[in-house]
Amino acid sequence: MDPDSLAKAFVEHYYSTFDANRAGLANLYQDGSMLTFEGQKIQGSQNIVAKLTSLPFQQCKHNISTVDCQPSGPAGGMLVFVSGSLQLAGEQHALKFSQVRKWLGSDSRLSADIICD
Repeated sequence: MDPDSLAKAFVEHYYSTFDANRAGLANLYQDGSMLTFEGQKIQGSQNIVAKLTSLPFQQCKHNISTVDCQPSGPAGGMLVFVSGSLQLAGEQHALKFSQVRKWLGSDSRLSADIICD
C-alpha cells in the first residue's frame, strides 16, 4: 500500500475509533508516545487515553478535510498532518482542528501526536 493510502486508512480508523470509543485508541499509542494538547504534554498510552476520555464531551463526529503525509524516520515511518472539523453533539457550529502525528510504521503505533484547535 502506498504511503498516502496507508495514512488515509490510518486516519479514518483513528477518528472513527475516537468518535465511537475513545478508550479504544489505547492500542494505537505506546509507552513512549507523547500527546501535546493545548500546550500540555502527556506521555504514555494510558495517560493519553485518560486525557482523551476526560474531554468535556461525550459524542462527537470528526469531518476530515485534508490528510498530508511524508516519509519520516525509520523505514515505514511517516509524518501525517490532518485538518478538519469536529462537530459536538448539541452544538450548532463545528470546531476546526488540526493534528500532526508521527507514525511508526514498524509497529503501527503513534510516537507523537500534536492537537491544535
